[in-house]
Amino acid sequence: MTKTTVEMNDVIGHLRRAIGGARERGIHVLFGPMAYTEEDYADERLHRRSGINRYMFEKKMFLAGSWGTDFHPDLQPQEGDTVLLPHKSCDVFETDLPIHLRQRRITHLVIAGMTANLCCESTGRHAMEKGFDVTFLSDAIGADNIPAYEAAIRINFPLIANAVITVDEFLAAVNSSDTEQIAVRVGDTVRGSDHGEIGTVERIMEATEETEGCLLVPSGLIFKTDTYIPLDAVTKRAGTDVFINIPKLLLGEMSWSEPPSRTDRQAKLGPRATEVEKLYGSRSPSIQE
Repeated sequence: MTKTTVEMNDVIGHLRRAIGGARERGIHVLFGPMAYTEEDYADERLHRRSGINRYMFEKKMFLAGSWGTDFHPDLQPQEGDTVLLPHKSCDVFETDLPIHLRQRRITHLVIAGMTANLCCESTGRHAMEKGFDVTFLSDAIGADNIPAYEAAIRINFPLIANAVITVDEFLAAVNSSDTEQIAVRVGDTVRGSDHGEIGTVERIMEATEETEGCLLVPSGLIFKTDTYIPLDAVTKRAGTDVFINIPKLLLGEMSWSEPPSRTDRQAKLGPRATEVEKLYGSRSPSIQE
């Protein structure tokens, strides 16, 4: 099902490097497997829930105790890793994952594996909605076809994650301390959350009484005006690459043609809750007592 993209990206090799590198650096590794038993279909009737559940049912995928639920020989869990309870559809958050994250006080998830447009995306969306920082490893993720992979990597992931990066960039980023990850330097290459190259940092502008701190990326062949990127848009630094949490494709729609003013930032925060008479303009929510 996923052979084409797995071979194209050397997903197994990149997963092995990402997992091994994480362990070496003291980053906790969690495995989110799948396993189905008769009760899932006879009692919960999962095969009627969705297209992917029907597909897995008909193909006898992930049946408990079978080859399909075993771990890849090169990607076996080790002592100290966490193996989660099986997820039954596409969202690993619908397991005991939240418990393990709370217990370990984890705030940032780096997601890889299978598949780009289903389990990886659903889990990343849920994590983001719950307040976690999310990063996807583009060359350690597979999908059942190239269009599905490209849509997830190029369009969806950049909007629900802090960044979409490679395994090499992930390992370079975690080689630095937390403070060094966002210690931007003049000459660094700025990339969007979709990995698109935006330009080179010409100047790092400190905050003043009137403006917020920002990076100056001068105009060039792609962007015809200077771009002033707020420092709080920077999510990580990997080597000499700096990632911001907006896709390059949307950069032109940002009002970043001049240093961000504190007045404008305050306006973007919106009104305080106590100042809003009707939440939706003409109505307020229907709240049950």
